[in-house]
This record gives sequence, structure tokens and C-alpha cells, in this order.
Amino acid sequence: MAVIHLDFESSFTGCNEDVDIIVPDRKRTETPQQFYLSGRKYPVLWLLHGTFGGHSDWLRKSNIELYACEHDLIVVMPSVMNTDYEAWDNFTLGYDSHRYITEELMPFVYGWLPASSERKDNFIAGLSMGGGGALKLALSHPDLFEACAVLSAIPREFDEKQLEELFAKKREDVSTSGSSLKPMLRQYNSMHRFASVQEYMNSSANTWRMVNEAAGKENLPRFLFACGTEDPLMYTNGNYEKFLRHCMKIGFKAEFISGPGSHEWRVWDRDIQKALKFFGFGSEQQGNAF
Repeated sequence: MAVIHLDFESSFTGCNEDVDIIVPDRKRTETPQQFYLSGRKYPVLWLLHGTFGGHSDWLRKSNIELYACEHDLIVVMPSVMNTDYEAWDNFTLGYDSHRYITEELMPFVYGWLPASSERKDNFIAGLSMGGGGALKLALSHPDLFEACAVLSAIPREFDEKQLEELFAKKREDVSTSGSSLKPMLRQYNSMHRFASVQEYMNSSANTWRMVNEAAGKENLPRFLFACGTEDPLMYTNGNYEKFLRHCMKIGFKAEFISGPGSHEWRVWDRDIQKALKFFGFGSEQQGNAF
């Protein structure tokens, strides 16, 4: 495969952004002229990183380049810091990673690369924070994506009273103990982008609400949720089983899978292969085998 590294100034983030893009490589049975001038448009996977990650994570820690090679698939891997794939208007010049992807990076890829812009050829997936981002983007823009894979990211139901209590605190009084994720501080800072807790709950941060509102609607993308059986998300912070039962109750159509492993790359490398099959990329080899 060929890998493109893109470094360009974004109108929606106020700074330069790094993007890694895997593009199909020429088969050795084709001449350069036959391949590069064919006019062919390829399907696209928009693949999102998790907390602490960036544009190079999937390339360095998984075999996504091999899987893309086998299926003649373009894979676009942006970097959006720890923004949860949302808008942070109170960050310096403003940093809107949601619109950056949908209104800037997607037109860039469709306009400058041999990428199909048709919905049936576009898929989105991500791990952890990126899984939540994939869900938000797919639910917000169902016209853009054929299917979505949410890896190790489970929507959780907000407790409004608890959020109100946290919102009212001073930042220096918010606990930063526990895991390196600093969940209380992260929640606090996320809420304080808004004037009130209610505004926060009405935003894309509340994926539980978004799933509720999407239930029963026509022409949604197909959804896959995957999680390791030893992942803490199976039992806390969202609770995989609780969310599964909730989706069945409200009629939100999705496929749920799980397998051995925790919140780590061996699980995500395995589950992105399952996601590709779910998207419709079968065992038949299409691309360059080398």
C-alpha cells in the first residue's frame, strides 16, 4: 500500500492538523498508466483514534494497512487530540473536531484523492473515544455513512442531579485522582463548554440521548458494537449489557459482539477485522497481496 501523510491548516481547529491516509497500491499486473489514470473511485473507511492517541495509532499498533491492502480500501486516520470529536468553542481560537471531519477533511479527501463520496462506499469506526466519535458522527450525519463500528465505547445514561452537583463546583475542587483519564475533571471541563448542564445533555456528548432519538428512524447506518469481555466497559462506565438491553427495548437496530480481552490493541486489531466483514468486505481478496 501507499501511505500519505497530510499536514495542513484547518479552518475549524485554528491550527495545522496531521492525517495519515492509506491508499490502494498498484497491482504488479498493471502498468502505472493503467492504474493511476483508471479514474476508479475506492471505498473509504474513516478510522478514529482514542484518548491519548493520534493519527498514527492505527498504523503503528494494528495491521490496518494489511487489511486495507486486501480490500482496495482507502483509510483516513485524523488526529483531534482529546476533544471527544466535538466542538470546543472555548479553546483558544475554537476547536471543532466534528465539523473539521465532516466539512473539511471529507471534502478534501473526496476532491483530491480517488475516493468515492457515495454513502454506500463510506464507513466509520473508532476505538474508545474514537468509537464514541464514530457513533456521534454516524448519528449526526446518517446520510454520509453506510455503516459504523463502535469499538470499546459504550453510551451511558447521564444522571442529571450528579452532573448539576459537579457543574457547580470550582475547578480546583474537582477530583483528579483515580486513573490517568481523570474522569471527573474530563466531565467537568466538557460540561463547562456550555452555559448549563441541560445544554450539555442536549449536545452530542450525550450519545445515550442520540441513540434514543434515532431509534425507529429509517435509513440509518448499520451499527456494530464490540467490546472485550475483560474490558471495564462491560460492567461499568456505560455497561455493555445494560446498553444492549436498552437498544432492544427502544428498537435501536445494532449488532453486538464480544470476545476475550480488555481495553487494548489486540482486541481492537481483532475487532476491526470483524468490523470490515460487517461492512461487507468479505474474504475475497481484491487488492495487492504484497
